[in-house]
Amino acid sequence: MNAVAIEKTISRIPQATDFAEFVTRSEVEDLLYHEAELLDTWQLNEWLTLFTEDGCYYVPSTDLPRDASSDNSLFYIADDPVRLHERVVRLMKKTAHSEYPRSHTRHLVSNVRVLDANADEVKVAAAFVTYRIKFGSTDVYVGSTHYRLRRLHGQLRIVEKRCFLDLESLRPHGRVSILL
Repeated sequence: MNAVAIEKTISRIPQATDFAEFVTRSEVEDLLYHEAELLDTWQLNEWLTLFTEDGCYYVPSTDLPRDASSDNSLFYIADDPVRLHERVVRLMKKTAHSEYPRSHTRHLVSNVRVLDANADEVKVAAAFVTYRIKFGSTDVYVGSTHYRLRRLHGQLRIVEKRCFLDLESLRPHGRVSILL
């Protein structure tokens, strides 16, 4: 790659200041770190309040391209607002056998980047590692999350959360029973 091509590539990388009129990276990081804390402390109802009324949560299967749609592809999780609420209700019950007693989790968020922002919406990407500890066993979920955020009453809220797992398979349990 020659110097001109390198300069063009570098000039296309969004800078934090490009979107400062609409959002700061630290504001986005605060939201994502708060979300991780709510999930780790099993405050799932409070976690739900981070979503807009039309908020959705997706975890595509590991063999799908990033632009796959849950309308015509198999996703591990494809929750619209109703299903998302029902997932939280179910996880809070004793009858949620895979999560009762609940797992201990630790959500780590890093490499937070604002990809695009305007007055209506903010697009964000972040890397994550989620540890799930239960009965002496530790499962590790690694990947990246893409968010669409919207400002409501001065606060950022999640319109869409899409977790892309970097795993070849979901072993040893073959499922995602926690929220990533």
